[in-house]
Amino acid sequence: MTHTPVLAPSILSADFTHLGADLSTCQQAGADWIHVDVMDGHFVPNLTFGALMVAACRRVTDLPLDVHLMVEKPETLLEDFARAGATGLTVHLETCPHLHRTLQQIKSLGAQAGVAINPSTSAWALKEILPFADLILVMTVNPGFGGQKFIDLTPKIREIRAMLTAINAPAWLEVDGGVSEQTAPLLLEAGADAFVAGNAIFRHAEGIAGGIRALKTKITV
Repeated sequence: MTHTPVLAPSILSADFTHLGADLSTCQQAGADWIHVDVMDGHFVPNLTFGALMVAACRRVTDLPLDVHLMVEKPETLLEDFARAGATGLTVHLETCPHLHRTLQQIKSLGAQAGVAINPSTSAWALKEILPFADLILVMTVNPGFGGQKFIDLTPKIREIRAMLTAINAPAWLEVDGGVSEQTAPLLLEAGADAFVAGNAIFRHAEGIAGGIRALKTKITV
């Protein structure tokens, strides 16, 4: 099962001095979700923001807030982010020894439950959890920083799409890392239906709205 493709601008690449206005521009230009990268400086080498940022985003947009927790022990933070207004909470397979329980916890908080995997993690590591996830996020860069070079993992995306199709699982298949006008069509063809983009939107030559329009044309089916 695939969905109508969606585009999620990543605020990691935004200018925080006028984030509220930029989020309004994203919504008006046709963004579908807003992607929020939370990093703890331990699981990944960068430190970004916490639940207060999610709450601030929620005050200025009613778009779904797609919160990606690149943190150790994410189960200790889920309630705070859900309360702040997260629509979906995605945790890393690599940080969750009791992943099924963590997904249950997310759903009990009223949020969609996602699972992310790093570039080096095999698609087959997801096999047992696919029926329980609302979203699978494939990292196409090593997590931690925006603007990195795209790692071509289209074979892995095809593999995960085939696994989802085989069990008729309704989960979104999201990609994050190096998504651009050049790479988005390849990812779409491989089976992705949710696209996170940072620099390709917030640093587009024609501005945020121009970046969104350009990418939307590449993922329209």
